[in-house]
Amino acid sequence: MDEKRKGLMKLLEKLQIKTELIEHEEVFTVEAMMPYLNHCKGVVCKNLFVKDKKKKRLWLIVAKHDRSINLSDIAKKVGGSGGFRFADEQILLEKLCVSQGCVTPLAVFCDQNSDVKVVLDSVFTSDPTEMVYCHPMDNSATIGMLSSDFMKFLKHTNHEPIIVNLVDE
Repeated sequence: MDEKRKGLMKLLEKLQIKTELIEHEEVFTVEAMMPYLNHCKGVVCKNLFVKDKKKKRLWLIVAKHDRSINLSDIAKKVGGSGGFRFADEQILLEKLCVSQGCVTPLAVFCDQNSDVKVVLDSVFTSDPTEMVYCHPMDNSATIGMLSSDFMKFLKHTNHEPIIVNLVDE
């Protein structure tokens, strides 16, 4: 386990967040991850790290794994100036300490200055007892936690999410 993952796990323990860890082969897409999660009941995260076209703000869009995402529509809903485009991997490494294929909402604990705005699919907040699944800082595992604990984590890291209904995207 690398240092970033250890740091995340220590924080989750400190926050008294119980987790379920599923080790698996390294995966680079949510589609490749899904066969390892067939037994899991809950919502799996698909994550897109973007910047607005005027390059003023960074955004992490966290959607249900099977959602179709329209970046232009989401930008209009949340005030992304000029629309969204994918951010460079260097910025991803700098702000969230993960590379492409490892993006996770849990990486916001690395964003000490809260430079990244989190846009969260409303499905993650509809039932506080539902499990949420995402990578724990690397793509060779998936971690699950209660939706209520996921929200507790985001608030603790000063990343109060912008909740958006992405069903129509």
